[in-house]
Amino acid sequence: MTSRRINQAMYLLVAALVLGTLPASAAITVQCPGDTNGDAVINAPDPQHPNAKCMHLGAGDGFVTMADGHLQYIFGFSNLTGVLEADTMAAGMLAANFAAPTITVKEGDEFYLSLSNVGMIMRPDLFDPHSVHWHGFPDASAIFDGVPDSSAVINMGSTFTYYYNVADPGTYMYHCHVEATEHMQMGMLGNLYVRPVQDGTAYVVGPKTFTKFAYNDGDGSTGYDRDYAIQMTSFDSYFHDEHLAVQALPFYYMKDDYAMLNGRGYPDTVNPNPLPAPVDEFGDPVNGGVQSQPVSALITASAGDRVLLRLSNLSVTKFFTLGAAGVPMKVVGWNARQLRGPDPDGAGPAKGKDLYFDTTSVTLGGGESADVMLEIPATATPGTKYFLYTTNLNYLSNRADDFGGMMTEIVIL
Repeated sequence: MTSRRINQAMYLLVAALVLGTLPASAAITVQCPGDTNGDAVINAPDPQHPNAKCMHLGAGDGFVTMADGHLQYIFGFSNLTGVLEADTMAAGMLAANFAAPTITVKEGDEFYLSLSNVGMIMRPDLFDPHSVHWHGFPDASAIFDGVPDSSAVINMGSTFTYYYNVADPGTYMYHCHVEATEHMQMGMLGNLYVRPVQDGTAYVVGPKTFTKFAYNDGDGSTGYDRDYAIQMTSFDSYFHDEHLAVQALPFYYMKDDYAMLNGRGYPDTVNPNPLPAPVDEFGDPVNGGVQSQPVSALITASAGDRVLLRLSNLSVTKFFTLGAAGVPMKVVGWNARQLRGPDPDGAGPAKGKDLYFDTTSVTLGGGESADVMLEIPATATPGTKYFLYTTNLNYLSNRADDFGGMMTEIVIL
């Protein structure tokens, strides 16, 4: 077909849509068993889906404030669970969070995740679809995988509900997979982890009894007292600024100058509360007063605690290494798999051989995760602070400001 005929065909299609001879519609429709009013909250449990869990995310744009005060334009997800369908667009506009809302589910759950595309208010020239890619989900159904080549993606003003039969515990992550380099650089990234069905069972390990575990280990070896999801990410501030200015995007020259934990640079990482809503240079709200950085990276523990760090890296440009000076680290899982091999002699315990290893630091590339146990010294006194920080020392800064970046504190209670 010639280009002229293609243009004619496109003209006829557009004319048909304008004149109403072809249906063209979009709708916000949340699917959740036991939800009676479309807000993704189960208020009348469905006996056919006793383990259903629901969540509603919005996908759009917004703003965050870097630790040096620089205002940064982002794409991101927002938590719209509890918002009625009729109010979704208004509630989701300019409400993007960074990091995205944390998703926590349990092995055996049926997880219904509705994603509504509310559009980019600051970039009305864009009509980008969005998706959710549960990174590392085993045997994902193609339509629910979020990869545009083979999956459903969501256009503006529409909703799609992903369904996951959650079967494997571990630390994962999620992100938009549409134009992935751009949308992930812009901030469509979040923590996601699955708790094992073994939780609630008591295992005695030495002098301690654990009821919470990273995996179904069968012996309590992945038991912990507290857990924290910590995601390593980074921004190229010039890329973000040029995006807001509607300029050609410098993909080739992408070089991140903000390194963060859970969407914050130090010292914002140790603020236990949501950060204040971003404002412009005149002190005026830029996103309607939405607190767009709700996820803290502060770690608190008592002396003698075992702390599980659910680490992940979703930077599109960098490998990062994290270390914790003065606190022993043991890696028990990698990429949502317990580090356990086959039984060494073929006749011993079915659980196989532990492949856990002790270390002083963990290096992760983009898309990798690790489950790391921190053994807090029993001699630590209340008020003691240890630092979890990147050993990539040039990233201990907030752009040009030193003594910041990818670092947080482990505070003894």
